[in-house]
Amino acid sequence: MDKDRIEGNIKQGWGKAEEAVGDATDNPETEAEGQQDQAEGSLQEGWGKVKDAGRDLVDDDA
Repeated sequence: MDKDRIEGNIKQGWGKAEEAVGDATDNPETEAEGQQDQAEGSLQEGWGKVKDAGRDLVDDDA
């Protein structure tokens, strides 16, 4: 599993927590930062999946 997939999942988790804190404290800026972290984590995880798929393709052809 590619490290980007793992790091992306972690970033999404932290983003969800940050969003929840922002919601609980009625802080829209913190809530938005959490949502942004979730989006960035999702993109990073997707990039890791693409890299894994590329490696699998190369390994299958070898």
